[in-house]
Amino acid sequence: MMKDDIEKIVYTAEDLHKKVAELGAQITADYKDAKEPIFCVGILKGAVVFYTDLVRQINLPVQFDFMIASSYGSGTKTSGEVKILKDLDYDIEGKHLIVIEDIIDSGTTMHYLLRYFQHRHPKSVRLCSLLSKPSRRTADVHIDYCGFEVPDEFLVGYGLDYAEKYRNLPYIGILKPEVYTK
Repeated sequence: MMKDDIEKIVYTAEDLHKKVAELGAQITADYKDAKEPIFCVGILKGAVVFYTDLVRQINLPVQFDFMIASSYGSGTKTSGEVKILKDLDYDIEGKHLIVIEDIIDSGTTMHYLLRYFQHRHPKSVRLCSLLSKPSRRTADVHIDYCGFEVPDEFLVGYGLDYAEKYRNLPYIGILKPEVYTK
């Protein structure tokens, strides 16, 4: 069972639901006077669970798009080199862009992506991340909408994975070190 690999639950499903509702309300308030839909970009795969829950909490017109970018590959530490595996399907020029991510760890990938998006001339760019791990930050990244600041632990669940496992857990927990140090 996957739950046997979890050392401790950090955020329950209820904690996550409450925080996502707060973030959605904040985004709705901030964009209430926008004349055009908000363009929400989910960074796959990790953000997909958070993304789908969050956009349903935004009480304004929203357009969807997704991107796959990584600086991790199959490891647990950043390689420092960002690879875009799937780019956006739509033009973002002149649009209010909200980039939705599961966790900002080193910040390497997001720092790269935010610069990449700016070159495409959106009206505005904001970052929404469920989790922030500032103790690991090596790149300067400003998070406009942040759910939780987390300690330097290996977290899984609610979209976060280790070797493509644990994403479907309804909570976020600390993975036992013996699972990923084998």
